[in-house]
Amino acid sequence: MIIKKFTGKTEEDAVEAARKELGSGIVIMNVKTVKNKGLAALFRPRQMEVTVALEEESDTVQVGQREIGSRSARGAALEEGQRISGGGEGRLSGRDREAAAEDRESIERKLDNLQNLLVSRFQQSEAERRELQEEDGEGYSEEEPQEETPEEREEVNEQQRFLKLLYNTMLDSEIDEKYANQIVDEIDMGGQSNLPFDYILANVYQKMILKFGRADGIPEAEGSPRIVIFMGPTGVGKTTTIAKIASNYVVEEKKKVALLTADTYRISAVDQLRTYANILEVPFRVIYSEEEVRTAIGEFADFDYIFIDTAGHSHQNEEQLEHMRKMLEAVAQAGESQAFLVLSATTKYRDLLRIVSCYREIADFQLIFTKLDETEVLGNLLNLKLYADTPIAYVTYGQNVPNDIERFNPQKTVKQILSNKQERNS
Repeated sequence: MIIKKFTGKTEEDAVEAARKELGSGIVIMNVKTVKNKGLAALFRPRQMEVTVALEEESDTVQVGQREIGSRSARGAALEEGQRISGGGEGRLSGRDREAAAEDRESIERKLDNLQNLLVSRFQQSEAERRELQEEDGEGYSEEEPQEETPEEREEVNEQQRFLKLLYNTMLDSEIDEKYANQIVDEIDMGGQSNLPFDYILANVYQKMILKFGRADGIPEAEGSPRIVIFMGPTGVGKTTTIAKIASNYVVEEKKKVALLTADTYRISAVDQLRTYANILEVPFRVIYSEEEVRTAIGEFADFDYIFIDTAGHSHQNEEQLEHMRKMLEAVAQAGESQAFLVLSATTKYRDLLRIVSCYREIADFQLIFTKLDETEVLGNLLNLKLYADTPIAYVTYGQNVPNDIERFNPQKTVKQILSNKQERNS
């Protein structure tokens, strides 16, 4: 596992630098603005810093025994990954070594509380296991020896039991069993039977982050408006989600945004989006046909973004899906466009699979999950990301506009899944 930071004038520049050095297989794990300090702040513009990860199949980290000193095992694993990628620490510049150290410290801080929680659970389960063994021993008679099965004869060490705890935690968070098995099977133990818990946890944590990946979100408009269409079942919060995203672009980014709605089935949806448009002081149109879509997009040709709300369709209604397909074709012909499929985190897994299966027949899309504040488990986010093979761009956790929305954060979500609890947003 290689984890490294890159900086550039823009996010795109930093990502390009990362791809030049590490290749196209990188996963962007974090993006932030770096402020210059001292006199440099007066003469140099702010830069963007991206943290990327790269998993190499040939990277096998050998960790012998548990380390008790100040250098943790997960720090050793990260150090080794950077050594393999950079050909040894001697080839790293002072800035690179400082960035590598910051990466290790950041990951360790994020894992500390989670590790303490899981180790506490493990110790509790170990105590219960020993208690059961003692009870079985008291009832065991030497006069009636019992033949052990091959499974019973196989020694199960602490490492395997801790990995089993992580596996069960994933299942408790409603991660599909096949995906939980994939994650566990991909953990490289290097033939060791005494790896530290923090090394195992760090590997599981990073595997899950890499599986989530990172979405591009909505690219910056260049020359012509970026047309964004939002689709999904009824009642998932599409209209409110559009209002939240539009508010950010209008208020924070000072962009020109137009709002369109094709949801002519519900008067309340039209009125709701019109109200938000009035508050934001942006143009609003109701569209009834593909031709009206083209006309409206042409009318706002000098805008930065055009957001289109659509009617909530049943994924079982082929006629409605065909209408949506024609709408998407009209939008694609009118300019640069993209689609988001909005899903509720409270929807049953089986229904989510059916919804995604139907919509991916008519469009490519990124995912938005809503109503995270209404569920206690987030395993379906990973399930649907892997099933649809498309990234999650945004998550929402309430009705407040423009708040209660954020870009999807894989690190935060993985921590919530492995701790099996929600972190409420203030």
